[in-house]
Amino acid sequence: MHIDMNAFFASVEQQSNPALRGKPVAVVGSQQRTIILAASYEARPFGIKTGMALHEARQRCPHLQMVRANNRLYTNVSQQMIRLFQDYTPQVEVFSVDEAFLDVTGSLGLYGSPTRIAYLIKTRLKAHLGLTCSVGIAPNKLLAKLASDMQKPDGLTLIDETEVPAILEELPVGELCGIGRKTVEKLKRLGITTCGSLGRAPLPLLKGHFGVVGEQLLLMGRGVDRRPVVSLDQEAEVKTVSHSMTLRQDVSEREALARFVLQLSEMVGRRARRYGVSGRTVTLVLRYADFTTFSRQQQQGEAIFRSDQIYKAVMNILDRLLLSQPIRLLGVRLSTLERREQQMPLLPEERRKEALAASLDLVNDRYGEFAVMPGNLLQLKGKGSHVISPAWRPEGIRNVGVQ
Repeated sequence: MHIDMNAFFASVEQQSNPALRGKPVAVVGSQQRTIILAASYEARPFGIKTGMALHEARQRCPHLQMVRANNRLYTNVSQQMIRLFQDYTPQVEVFSVDEAFLDVTGSLGLYGSPTRIAYLIKTRLKAHLGLTCSVGIAPNKLLAKLASDMQKPDGLTLIDETEVPAILEELPVGELCGIGRKTVEKLKRLGITTCGSLGRAPLPLLKGHFGVVGEQLLLMGRGVDRRPVVSLDQEAEVKTVSHSMTLRQDVSEREALARFVLQLSEMVGRRARRYGVSGRTVTLVLRYADFTTFSRQQQQGEAIFRSDQIYKAVMNILDRLLLSQPIRLLGVRLSTLERREQQMPLLPEERRKEALAASLDLVNDRYGEFAVMPGNLLQLKGKGSHVISPAWRPEGIRNVGVQ
């Protein structure tokens, strides 16, 4: 089954603040360039939706209650949800902070049916957290995700295996999770607009236009998905660690860019140390004011993990670039990862730096990100971007790409 919390951020805010209940609520970020991150169901009849600019939202709904996002609250509630799900099956895959897949096959002998498990979960979520969810039950993850979208809010949809062909026949291909807008456009040019037509498409045609992904698209059109539910203790090792941020205003000055690079390098380094990995490839991602996005990378002589090492490598890349426009977005990525050996450095200065990094990590783990930071980041405190990544996990973000 796929469990999708309804208007999660906004619903959590309404539950924690009774004065917001029954009113149109929008959760927003803390930056000047922020957008609507989530809208309550009371706000949606006015056309308020995720991604909308604030000025447009105010025009559509002058009495809209805008609430600044509280990520610590949302992640805390999400952890409670996950523990509740694990009461019914250990096979819980966290899909995002407000979504999860559950494989309840092994629990049917105890509870009788998947619909009974779904009703028990929905009842407990409402009683203990005051939240509603939509649940989709199906033979696989692809169809369960589709089913959970069919009845919102507070819905429950069961797709039986015998119903799959009829459901998919006229379903637009874009309704399937994993088929994005560009793929929809390419399929449309091939005369494929529904899942039924996708499932009947010649495999050579799909592979000719989409490569190896063509076979996967064919299976999706037929409602076939062989991916297992991957619980938290089964997740694959992290392959990259990255952070990015959209700047409050376009920046051209090297000194200002360097401070943001330092902030991102601190975040990437801290995650790398948490996972016990180091990397040999450092990448700088840049987006101009006109939204042109590009990246440059540099191979390191040895695998690195300290924030100061990452910062130095990224600045080497930045210093070689001739920027033609102000920068709107910055990103730093560490890849070609390997397990870090717990070996004491030979040089005293290197030992001191590693000990300092470990001590700072302990403090920040206890008191929060950037409780202790380099002095030249003080003027940036609170100016980063703190939207919860889709890769969020209760024990830390995997394959991080935060904006």
